[in-house]
Amino acid sequence: MTAFSEQLIKLRKQKGLSQEQLGAAVGVTRQTVSKWELGDTTPELGKLVQLSDYFQLSIDELVGHAAENDGDRTVELNGAPAVWHYEYKSKRTWFGIPLVHINIGPGPRRARGIIAVGNLSRGAIAIGGLSVGLLSFGACSLGMFSLGGLSLGLLVSAGGLSVGALSFGGLAIGLFAVGGCAFGVYSIGGCAIASKIAAGGYAHGPIAIGDRATGDIVFQFEQGFRSGDVRRAVTKMFPGTWGIIADIFSAF
Repeated sequence: MTAFSEQLIKLRKQKGLSQEQLGAAVGVTRQTVSKWELGDTTPELGKLVQLSDYFQLSIDELVGHAAENDGDRTVELNGAPAVWHYEYKSKRTWFGIPLVHINIGPGPRRARGIIAVGNLSRGAIAIGGLSVGLLSFGACSLGMFSLGGLSLGLLVSAGGLSVGALSFGGLAIGLFAVGGCAFGVYSIGGCAIASKIAAGGYAHGPIAIGDRATGDIVFQFEQGFRSGDVRRAVTKMFPGTWGIIADIFSAF
């Protein structure tokens, strides 16, 4: 019995599958699965990739190699090189979660760890195409602190499209939003729209500061004004405003 056949039996039983059910999942007969598990035959490359995706393991892990790698590895089956893939999973864990998990290569490579790097990553620090974490970086990122093309952050968010309590981006939406186009309670941007204070090229809000400003209390750049005038307007209309926010808008 080979390392692959032993691993296949273990994985199938962990999922509570019969040989027939596993065969149906990857498009082969029960007899084929039986031959794999007996070590009589091995899957062709296409079926090996299907099994890898089905069990969400790298090909290295599926064929019985350790998950820990020292570098890149090319696997050849029947003379055909497999698609490039690299995976590293640290032996150290925290509550069963690897401290570091790196899983990169073509396809939906998933990484889960305290530090996770992968096409689909989840961790305290997550880096990847789609990343979810306390500190998250990716094309699409979600986290407490988030940076990405599409970024959603519970506290701080920065990206092309950014949504968060403190938000920076081409299009920024948040409690305090700064961007080309900013929407928030407090907004600063080329186009700034706010429910309390807005400042920018075009600004609209109860208190508006800008080249083109509309609102209940308006400060036009071309007309000139003093920072003290802005602060008095803020404290009068919104007396509970934090001092640092009043300072930022007074600086205009």
